[in-house]
Amino acid sequence: MDKFEEQIDLMKSEMTKMELAYDEELLVKVAKDLGQTIYWEDASRISTSSDSEIATVNKNYLQKKLGLEDAPENVEAIKEVGAIMGTSNKNKWRIIFYYLLCKKFGKESVYA
Repeated sequence: MDKFEEQIDLMKSEMTKMELAYDEELLVKVAKDLGQTIYWEDASRISTSSDSEIATVNKNYLQKKLGLEDAPENVEAIKEVGAIMGTSNKNKWRIIFYYLLCKKFGKESVYA
């Protein structure tokens, strides 16, 4: 099994632990889009306690990738996804986080 498949298996396992349903095809597409960052210790995770991290996710993912306008709802959605993944969870994996945001906003077509 290669490193990418190992990451996908880890994400599926984590989502199962959190009792989150997932579309494996979309999960893989989100992971591929993130490129090498999924392997980097710091970049592979999201810190929802960091205002700068929340701003970065809003700007670089929600606005640039998903094509959303800058709106207060974006930050609310980021915080909501953080809560879904667990406020005390130190491993808020970027792949899962972006996957959940994509689903929340109904933007699966971005990865078609």
